[in-house]
Amino acid sequence: MTAKESISTTSKSALESLGISVIEDFIGARTSPRPEERLEEVRQRAQQFRKRLLAGTPVDYFQSVDIVSAPYPTKYAYLNAVKSVVPFIFLGNRAFIIQFQTSQGKKTLLFGPADVEGNTKTPFFKLLTDKLGRIGELTKERLLPFYSSVEVELANAGISPESIDYISYDHLHTQELRKWMGTSTTPAYFPNAKLLVMRQEWESAQGLLVTQKKWYCPEGTRDIPLDRVILLDNSVMLGDGVALVQTPGHTEGNHSLVVHVNNQIYVSSENGMSVDSYAPLQSQIPGVKKYAEQFNMEVILNGNTLENSIDQYISMVMEKTIAGPNPDHPEFFNVISSSEQAHAWHTRTVNPAFRFDQMKIGHYQA
Repeated sequence: MTAKESISTTSKSALESLGISVIEDFIGARTSPRPEERLEEVRQRAQQFRKRLLAGTPVDYFQSVDIVSAPYPTKYAYLNAVKSVVPFIFLGNRAFIIQFQTSQGKKTLLFGPADVEGNTKTPFFKLLTDKLGRIGELTKERLLPFYSSVEVELANAGISPESIDYISYDHLHTQELRKWMGTSTTPAYFPNAKLLVMRQEWESAQGLLVTQKKWYCPEGTRDIPLDRVILLDNSVMLGDGVALVQTPGHTEGNHSLVVHVNNQIYVSSENGMSVDSYAPLQSQIPGVKKYAEQFNMEVILNGNTLENSIDQYISMVMEKTIAGPNPDHPEFFNVISSSEQAHAWHTRTVNPAFRFDQMKIGHYQA
């Protein structure tokens, strides 16, 4: 274990006071200079972590809700693999509501809540609509159709903004956080929520390179009170049945949501774009299976930024190992992409095998 990977005693005790515990299973798993050894070490540890999580207590309540969809270049979605003239697929962004027990009582996590209007300031999407000019304004509803909103879905579930204890995202691409977390001059929509974010992701967002900037919402974290932010240096268990696990690669500070529900484990991030990304040998998307066979690929990366493609590949294997097979489609895995490729008639030739439906499991207790 290197000094950089060691657990800070102060940080650990501070987290424990919130009912959060550090996961030690993966510390040191990526220290070998040989990528193949890192992959196999992570895979082995992921198998053991899965067994341990399944033997524990599941969460009390788990709900996924669709928020908005957005166009996304096919060349990024399935890096180097797709053989199609379809230039864009559509991603359906979703949020997760999870209630669980901790040593400090019952807590509620809201994972991936999109501020849809705020997020449109992200340079990539702003450039896309600007290029279309007046046509872009006329077709905005088609390019960015609303399914719902975070506010509406929480109200429908009977959950007040004051009841949210934590907010988190697998990474901070496109995220405008100030509406939710507040600033020195603007009250927070979620007045009691803390933002859980990997330290590396938070620090990256404060000093981006030009290769990163088009994917981050300008000033999306500016002036957020630092006492509302909990910086994480390791994977953590938030409480019974729910974890945030470090999965670097897509961004340096990426992490994945891991949830134990009804003897199933669901994992969510944006390392991959669909179930096909994690089981490419089963894919019917043109070119994906052939590419995977030709290069012996276990997974196909989401490749818009490629901050570290080796780590991303290892992280995707880690994710599908923790998740395990989907009970209805056992040839695929229980990895629910936080922005998952949507089925659409105009992209039907590159549609994934299936898309996870919205889910609601258990009962929320106010």
